[in-house]
Amino acid sequence: MTTIYLIRHSKPLKVNNVLNNDNLQIQNEKSSLSIDGEQIARDKLCQKEFDFIDVLFSSNYVRAIQTAKYISTKNDLEINIVSALGERKFGINSWDELPENFERKQFLDENYKIGNGESQKEVRSRMYSTIIKILNENRNKRIAIVSHATGVCQEKCVSS
Repeated sequence: MTTIYLIRHSKPLKVNNVLNNDNLQIQNEKSSLSIDGEQIARDKLCQKEFDFIDVLFSSNYVRAIQTAKYISTKNDLEINIVSALGERKFGINSWDELPENFERKQFLDENYKIGNGESQKEVRSRMYSTIIKILNENRNKRIAIVSHATGVCQEKCVSS
Protein backbone atom coordinates (compact mmCIF):
# COMPACT_ATOMS: atom_id res chain seq x y z
CA MET A 1 0.00 0.00 0.00
CA THR A 2 1.19 3.50 -0.83
CA THR A 3 0.78 6.19 1.83
CA ILE A 4 1.27 9.87 1.07
CA TYR A 5 1.54 12.76 3.51
CA LEU A 6 0.95 16.23 2.05
CA ILE A 7 2.47 18.71 4.49
CA ARG A 8 2.33 22.50 4.41
CA HIS A 9 5.53 24.21 5.53
CA SER A 10 5.54 25.57 9.04
CA LYS A 11 5.20 29.20 10.18
CA PRO A 12 7.50 31.60 8.28
CA LEU A 13 9.54 34.41 9.77
CA LYS A 14 8.18 37.92 9.20
CA VAL A 15 10.80 40.12 7.52
CA ASN A 16 11.02 43.58 6.00
CA ASN A 17 12.44 43.36 2.46
CA VAL A 18 12.38 47.11 1.71
CA LEU A 19 16.17 47.25 1.34
CA ASN A 20 16.45 43.83 -0.30
CA ASN A 21 17.38 44.07 -4.00
CA ASP A 22 16.30 40.49 -4.80
CA ASN A 23 13.21 40.22 -6.97
CA LEU A 24 9.97 39.16 -5.28
CA GLN A 25 10.23 35.55 -6.46
CA ILE A 26 13.71 35.15 -4.91
CA GLN A 27 12.61 36.89 -1.70
CA ASN A 28 9.69 34.48 -1.43
CA GLU A 29 11.87 31.42 -2.11
CA LYS A 30 14.40 32.52 0.55
CA SER A 31 11.78 33.10 3.28
CA SER A 32 12.74 31.01 6.31
CA LEU A 33 10.88 29.63 9.33
CA SER A 34 10.35 31.64 12.48
CA ILE A 35 11.52 30.27 15.84
CA ASP A 36 7.89 29.28 16.50
CA GLY A 37 7.77 27.67 13.07
CA GLU A 38 10.86 25.59 13.84
CA GLN A 39 9.32 24.44 17.15
CA ILE A 40 5.97 23.62 15.53
CA ALA A 41 7.66 21.61 12.76
CA ARG A 42 9.84 19.76 15.28
CA ASP A 43 6.88 18.93 17.54
CA LYS A 44 4.51 17.85 14.76
CA LEU A 45 6.93 15.97 12.50
CA CYS A 46 8.76 14.10 15.25
CA GLN A 47 5.56 12.26 16.16
CA LYS A 48 5.36 8.50 15.60
CA GLU A 49 3.10 9.00 12.57
CA PHE A 50 6.17 10.13 10.64
CA ASP A 51 8.34 7.12 11.55
CA PHE A 52 9.35 4.89 8.69
CA ILE A 53 8.90 7.38 5.86
CA ASP A 54 10.55 5.81 2.79
CA VAL A 55 10.98 8.83 0.56
CA LEU A 56 10.84 12.58 1.19
CA PHE A 57 10.14 15.40 -1.27
CA SER A 58 10.15 19.14 -0.75
CA SER A 59 9.54 22.35 -2.61
CA ASN A 60 12.73 24.28 -3.34
CA TYR A 61 11.64 27.09 -0.98
CA VAL A 62 13.76 27.46 2.15
CA ARG A 63 10.80 27.29 4.56
CA ALA A 64 9.64 24.00 3.05
CA ILE A 65 13.14 22.49 3.23
CA GLN A 66 13.48 23.69 6.84
CA THR A 67 10.21 21.91 7.64
CA ALA A 68 11.19 18.73 5.78
CA LYS A 69 14.52 18.45 7.63
CA TYR A 70 12.74 17.04 10.70
CA ILE A 71 11.43 14.06 8.72
CA SER A 72 14.80 13.78 6.95
CA THR A 73 16.76 13.62 10.20
CA LYS A 74 14.30 11.30 11.93
CA ASN A 75 14.30 8.77 9.07
CA ASP A 76 17.89 9.30 7.83
CA LEU A 77 16.62 10.36 4.40
CA GLU A 78 17.82 12.82 1.83
CA ILE A 79 15.34 15.50 0.82
CA ASN A 80 14.43 15.31 -2.86
CA ILE A 81 14.01 18.92 -3.97
CA VAL A 82 11.36 19.41 -6.66
CA SER A 83 10.83 22.96 -7.91
CA ALA A 84 7.41 22.00 -9.33
CA LEU A 85 6.24 21.65 -5.70
CA GLY A 86 6.89 25.38 -5.17
CA GLU A 87 4.46 28.10 -4.22
CA ARG A 88 2.32 29.84 -6.84
CA LYS A 89 4.05 32.47 -8.94
CA PHE A 90 2.45 35.81 -8.13
CA GLY A 91 3.44 37.60 -11.34
CA ILE A 92 4.39 40.86 -9.63
CA ASN A 93 7.66 42.60 -8.76
CA SER A 94 6.82 43.73 -5.21
CA TRP A 95 4.24 42.92 -2.56
CA ASP A 96 2.86 46.45 -2.99
CA GLU A 97 1.55 45.39 -6.41
CA LEU A 98 -0.55 42.56 -4.99
CA PRO A 99 -4.22 43.49 -5.49
CA GLU A 100 -6.47 43.81 -2.46
CA ASN A 101 -8.22 40.51 -1.68
CA PHE A 102 -5.93 38.62 -4.09
CA GLU A 103 -6.30 35.26 -2.32
CA ARG A 104 -10.08 35.61 -2.11
CA LYS A 105 -10.24 36.50 -5.81
CA GLN A 106 -8.23 33.39 -6.65
CA PHE A 107 -10.45 31.30 -4.40
CA LEU A 108 -13.62 32.57 -6.08
CA ASP A 109 -12.24 32.42 -9.64
CA GLU A 110 -9.84 29.55 -10.32
CA ASN A 111 -8.60 31.28 -13.51
CA TYR A 112 -7.80 34.63 -11.82
CA LYS A 113 -4.16 35.68 -12.03
CA ILE A 114 -2.08 38.80 -12.44
CA GLY A 115 0.73 39.50 -14.86
CA ASN A 116 2.80 36.42 -15.58
CA GLY A 117 1.61 34.77 -12.37
CA GLU A 118 -0.28 31.52 -11.94
CA SER A 119 -3.97 31.00 -11.43
CA GLN A 120 -5.26 28.61 -8.78
CA LYS A 121 -6.20 26.21 -11.60
CA GLU A 122 -2.65 26.30 -13.03
CA VAL A 123 -1.12 25.65 -9.60
CA ARG A 124 -3.47 22.71 -8.97
CA SER A 125 -2.64 21.25 -12.39
CA ARG A 126 1.12 21.60 -11.82
CA MET A 127 0.89 20.07 -8.34
CA TYR A 128 -1.42 17.26 -9.44
CA SER A 129 0.85 16.13 -12.27
CA THR A 130 3.91 16.35 -10.01
CA ILE A 131 2.28 14.34 -7.22
CA ILE A 132 1.00 11.70 -9.67
CA LYS A 133 4.54 11.32 -11.04
CA ILE A 134 5.92 10.92 -7.50
CA LEU A 135 3.23 8.33 -6.69
CA ASN A 136 3.89 6.36 -9.88
CA GLU A 137 7.62 6.26 -9.17
CA ASN A 138 7.20 5.27 -5.50
CA ARG A 139 4.55 2.58 -5.34
CA ASN A 140 4.04 0.79 -2.03
CA LYS A 141 6.09 3.35 -0.11
CA ARG A 142 5.39 5.88 2.63
CA ILE A 143 5.90 9.25 0.96
CA ALA A 144 6.11 12.68 2.59
CA ILE A 145 5.79 15.83 0.48
CA VAL A 146 6.40 19.26 2.01
CA SER A 147 4.97 22.10 -0.02
CA HIS A 148 2.73 25.16 0.30
CA ALA A 149 -0.89 25.89 1.16
CA THR A 150 -1.80 26.91 -2.37
CA GLY A 151 -0.54 23.60 -3.70
CA VAL A 152 -1.60 21.06 -1.10
CA CYS A 153 -4.63 22.58 0.63
CA GLN A 154 -8.02 23.23 -0.88
CA GLU A 155 -9.42 24.51 2.42
CA LYS A 156 -7.73 26.56 5.12
CA CYS A 157 -4.53 24.73 6.10
CA VAL A 158 -3.26 24.11 9.58
CA SER A 159 0.49 24.76 9.79
CA SER A 160 2.69 21.75 10.35
